[in-house]
Amino acid sequence: MAHRTPQNAGRTSPDGDGIKTFPFPVDLSLSGVGMQVGRMDPDRAWHPDVPVERVHRIDFHVVMLFGGGPVTHMIDFAEYEVSDGDLLWIRPGQVHRFSRTAEYRGTVLTMQPGFLPRATVEATGLYRYDLAPLLRPDAARLAALRHSLDQLEREYTDTETLPLSLHTAVLRHSLTAFLLRLAHLASGSAEAERLHADTTFTRFREAVEKGFAANHSVSAYADALGYSRRTLVRAVRAATGETPKGFIDKRVVLEAKRLLAHTDLPIGRVGAAVGFPDSANFSKFFQLHTGVAPVAFRAELR
Repeated sequence: MAHRTPQNAGRTSPDGDGIKTFPFPVDLSLSGVGMQVGRMDPDRAWHPDVPVERVHRIDFHVVMLFGGGPVTHMIDFAEYEVSDGDLLWIRPGQVHRFSRTAEYRGTVLTMQPGFLPRATVEATGLYRYDLAPLLRPDAARLAALRHSLDQLEREYTDTETLPLSLHTAVLRHSLTAFLLRLAHLASGSAEAERLHADTTFTRFREAVEKGFAANHSVSAYADALGYSRRTLVRAVRAATGETPKGFIDKRVVLEAKRLLAHTDLPIGRVGAAVGFPDSANFSKFFQLHTGVAPVAFRAELR
């Protein structure tokens, strides 16, 4: 893959939260197409002027298929440990951070929003933010994904045998084939998770997702769902290894982190948005669960 300094390397969106959003580097793409695919290795230039080992945001899609590891990668404040054969699917707008880039091995695909038609975007679930970014295919699916990605890379680097319009069309078809396989893996993983989840926990999780900003009470959730507190505790512990209160608190903390990172809301308004009308109580809660005060957490990301 060619690596030259793009004309738009210094341009970032004017985010008020202090986290820079970096655009898709079109000038790094062969023939200027809206995608790139190439190797992850110590000599790879990821993106000029992007502090990849600091928290940053991107406005394009990234899929990394790992050929080594383990590597720890942060996405939306959750740490994912990935190894040989694992994939990470990072979507536009998500905050993430690399560990030491020299440790990354495998193949990386990046894609500009708008490169694929709407029907393909919907069929491949490109904006399914509800799906986990870490995917672990079995041997057969991994082999098929690697073959599809290798074919896409061959088409991407072959800039001589077709005119640009046909070259771009072939790339779109090859990319769609890979993404359809990837989407099938992602949706299958999500369905397997749902099938193995206890119905009690599933209902509780859905209720927390809808009500965590206003309701932090385990008893209130149990009453609303028609379960005893003991039943709810058993179900949540079996599914997650933690208590219902711990599950609720973790969701509240995640939302608070997102608001602190993605917005410039005052600390008090962040607290109110996650169910703490008193900013002092919110600060105590946040520090108890993260080890840092909200203002310090925000400062670390700027």
